Amino acid sequence: MLLLGIDLGTSSVKISVLDVATQQTIAAVQYPDAELDIISTQPGWAEQSPDLWWENVKQAILKCNATNLYDPHDIAAIGIAYQMHGLVLVDKEHHVLRNSIIWCDSRAVEIGDDAFANIGTEKCLYHLLNSPGNFTASKLAWVKENEPALYEKIDKVMLPGDFIAMKLTGDSTTTVSALSEGIFWDYRSNSISSDVTGYFGFKHSLFPQIKPVFTPHGFLKETVATRLSLKKRIPVSYKAGDQLNNAFSLNVLQPGEVAATAGTSGVIYGVSDQLEYDEQSRINSFAHVNHHTNKNRIGVLLCINGAGIFNRWVKNLAGTNRSYAELNKAASGISPGSNGLLALPFGNGAERMLNNRQIGAHFQNLDFNIHTDAHLVRAAQEGVAFAFRYGLDIMRENGIYPTIIRAAKANLFLSDVFTTSFVNSTGVAIEFYNGDGSYGAALGAGVGAGIYTDATEAFSNRKAVSYVEPNEKDDLEELYQNWKVFLNEKLNSVTEPIHIV
Repeated sequence: MLLLGIDLGTSSVKISVLDVATQQTIAAVQYPDAELDIISTQPGWAEQSPDLWWENVKQAILKCNATNLYDPHDIAAIGIAYQMHGLVLVDKEHHVLRNSIIWCDSRAVEIGDDAFANIGTEKCLYHLLNSPGNFTASKLAWVKENEPALYEKIDKVMLPGDFIAMKLTGDSTTTVSALSEGIFWDYRSNSISSDVTGYFGFKHSLFPQIKPVFTPHGFLKETVATRLSLKKRIPVSYKAGDQLNNAFSLNVLQPGEVAATAGTSGVIYGVSDQLEYDEQSRINSFAHVNHHTNKNRIGVLLCINGAGIFNRWVKNLAGTNRSYAELNKAASGISPGSNGLLALPFGNGAERMLNNRQIGAHFQNLDFNIHTDAHLVRAAQEGVAFAFRYGLDIMRENGIYPTIIRAAKANLFLSDVFTTSFVNSTGVAIEFYNGDGSYGAALGAGVGAGIYTDATEAFSNRKAVSYVEPNEKDDLEELYQNWKVFLNEKLNSVTEPIHIV
């Protein structure tokens, strides 16, 4: 018996097929090979086509089937992980009404800040654990205000994973986790927030049926099953935002456990049993995959929008046609500090941990006679690692004190430069595991379909593959403090910063 996991990312779709008994990956693919573009018609805007997502999901599954490493008819359940916070709007015929306004889009920051002030800062933080910011609710309000004719055609508001599940099954559902990441959920009343819907004027009928994360969200349509060579009526039995799913895939489910990822964005994600929030809403709290009304499991999330995307930008800018692995190796030959070159990775929209300011990405001390592409790569990766340290200090202010962080050996963590910079600047060890988000989605499908009795059984064969701990000889504190001075200079130079009230 097999499980299929879908990871709908910003840059591509990843698919994994797992054996139920061993929890080992039978086949894994990525589609397309080239990283997807983000549509940005105005500064701070970021969109992608949900219809293109769906086409890529289908092509990814067919590509995985074409490996001939398994019989597609042995797949018993499907799970979905997806890029968080995206706004997908469909009409009564399930047709997409516009491009998705995705997670790193900043157009609705002012709308969210106004809602924060008018609903009440204390009320928002107490009930929502967040400010509305530029999350999904505020993006929907932007559509209502700026595209009123289109808004009137909306039948359902969805997160990206809800949309893919609907295309697979024909059924529209969502979860408390999804609603919480959209800032639609009231933790105190355990219902869709009447404060948010009332303030913005949203009808409750816009939201799909709410179901648990681990449960059948529908069953594969015959037409889709035939197209993908799968059995009809198999369940789509799990869906979760990518960072929640990343934590799940690393068996980070209990209070005190912490996960990290460094893909397009960078994230540290810790689990708490308290309904806690940051007073400035620089970090965010969402309902974790195993959250229940009688058993709090809150994911406390630090997000850095500019992480892997900064590394990708430098690679493309260098124009040497060298692979990431080759550039990582070249960067490892440069001493820490990159011969004085400093980099800020904040060029991918408003950064939550910087109070929603958009300061852009920057290099400082660039010397044409000294610095090479290897220096640029090292400085960029050190800059991302220092951004993680900056954000982790905010998490520490809020009671999250990790002694070890679990992460998949993927993306930026494939670079020794980034990994050692991360560990030595934060002072926290990392435990690495194989498998990406699609692996976690597949295991989640097994739990949601009842194939595994619980997560403990699902992770019974999950083992760490390596461990990296801080090296006292490579203390980066002085370099970090220099970087922080550079950051503060840029923060202070913003003439009209966006303040959290």
